[in-house]
Amino acid sequence: MIRRLVLAFALTCLAALPTPAAAAPVQVIAVADSVNGDAERYPQSSPAVTVTLPDDWADTRPRHDGSVWYRVRLDRPAELPAGELLALYIERVCSNAEVFLNGHLVFSGGRMSEPFTRNCYTPQLVTLPAALLKSEANLLDVHVQGHALGRVAARQRAGGLSALQVGPQSVLAEAYTRQIFWNVRAVQVASIVLAVIGTLMAVLGWVHRREAHFGYYGWLSIGLALMSSRMWALDLPFDNSVVEVLVCTGFAVVSGLGVQFFLSYAGLRSRDIERALLAQCVLVPIALALVGPGRVFAVASLWYALLAGEGLAAMALYLHVARRERRADFWPMVLILSAIGSLVLIEMAVQHDMLAPPQWPLFHFTVPLLFIAIGLRLLQVYARAVQAAEASRSTMEARVQEITAEIERNFAQLAELRVEQVTEKERKRIAGDLHDDLGAKLLTIVHTSESERISTLAREALEEMRLSVRGLTGKPMKLADALADWRAETVSRLGQANVDIDWRSPAEEVEQLLPARSFVQTTRILREAVSNIIKHSGASHCKVRCAVHQNQFGLNIQDNGKGIPMELDGKLDRGHGMSSMKHRAKQMQGQCLVESGPGYGTVIRLTLPL
Repeated sequence: MIRRLVLAFALTCLAALPTPAAAAPVQVIAVADSVNGDAERYPQSSPAVTVTLPDDWADTRPRHDGSVWYRVRLDRPAELPAGELLALYIERVCSNAEVFLNGHLVFSGGRMSEPFTRNCYTPQLVTLPAALLKSEANLLDVHVQGHALGRVAARQRAGGLSALQVGPQSVLAEAYTRQIFWNVRAVQVASIVLAVIGTLMAVLGWVHRREAHFGYYGWLSIGLALMSSRMWALDLPFDNSVVEVLVCTGFAVVSGLGVQFFLSYAGLRSRDIERALLAQCVLVPIALALVGPGRVFAVASLWYALLAGEGLAAMALYLHVARRERRADFWPMVLILSAIGSLVLIEMAVQHDMLAPPQWPLFHFTVPLLFIAIGLRLLQVYARAVQAAEASRSTMEARVQEITAEIERNFAQLAELRVEQVTEKERKRIAGDLHDDLGAKLLTIVHTSESERISTLAREALEEMRLSVRGLTGKPMKLADALADWRAETVSRLGQANVDIDWRSPAEEVEQLLPARSFVQTTRILREAVSNIIKHSGASHCKVRCAVHQNQFGLNIQDNGKGIPMELDGKLDRGHGMSSMKHRAKQMQGQCLVESGPGYGTVIRLTLPL
């Protein structure tokens, strides 16, 4: 929105630039009779002095304060088009003026008594009534009310009258409109834009108090916009001395805010400088009040020189810091601040009569534009900082989520480890109880029982108990050793049952380790399979194949028995033996498959992860 407003304003300024026009019958009056006096009409009895227009009181009558009458004689232009009104165009009159045509008041710019209407920056277009015009020797009197140079703080506000232009109203209206635009309207628009940006920056400064330069810039911009109001605020409720003191004090405040802005933007801060700037704002009105209204210009010039020096020093210090820190906005700020510094020096030269005042208020119009450029730059930097902060916040949120997930995983692992530790402790306790109590009793039965059957059962129970204890407390063992144990036991049991066995293990040396529980569960699965072959299959031959592939252990047991009857097809899991085999494999994250058909024997396929 601000960019669009600035673009529209720039286009309007381009449209307001003077364009070549056809020659018009405009008479420029550069000589007039002048009389000092505050009479209600031109004092014909007083001796007149011929003066050249423009008549700047700062040069021709620097001590005069009050009224001056100017009289010129003019003839009605013969070439004036029919129906066209004759007009008088006064480019500058300060502070106010009345116009009389042949003794009749035809125009008044406002109050002619203190407090005067201040038209120093406002041109005047006066229509000369045709009924009052004579064909020749018309008397045109201009009554100017102004102040001496010593009573104002700026040379542009001293009394004076520009050259007079008389011609067709339609022609002079173009020059009047153009001058009004550059003197008043352009400054108004620039001040409004500056005030909007300043208000936004002041709010940002309040929200982000650590970024103090936002607040200083905001109040500086608002102060500059208020100071520019003197260009179009014509009727102030204060007399001249009060207005000049307020203007000088306002410049002291704005200058102090500017110094603080550049120091803060450079990352510098000094309590002594802050106190000095605050004291300066108090000393300016005191000094002006002490010297009296007749020496305002001299004292104000000294203060303006001091304020300008402070501002230029602060800008130079900021540029030094920006260059040392290699900031990205160094060169744009060099251009902007160089332009501001040049305008300040030009304005100082104009005030000390070293340069002629420009046709348009260059300083009052251009300085707000340059500070608008600084404000837009600050907003751009702030927007980039917000985008970077948003990106950092998103990255931080993602990182927090990752850390949270990692903490949750670690907590779950710790919980599992704690459960495993408790489980391991409980296993050791149970194994100790089994070994010390049940084992001792079974061993006693084996050695003291008179019944061979009871002794055999006790011995088998003792072996099962030892296998269970090993699963609870045993350490991992080499898979090659486990295969050797399984082969020895299987060959022994099947050999006692007159079943031939073909056992084949991996030809190469197997280095993998087998957890104790996996050894126990696999041993029980193998025993159950051998028991089924001996008790139910009626087989005469059995093949066992062991293989290790990609951290997986495979055990296939195949017999040539009668297989599982048709009436039990689909009900293999109902028997305790088959279901227990599959359940044990599932506990080891493995799989146990049973394939059988009547007359084709049975195949048991066990797959376990290592």
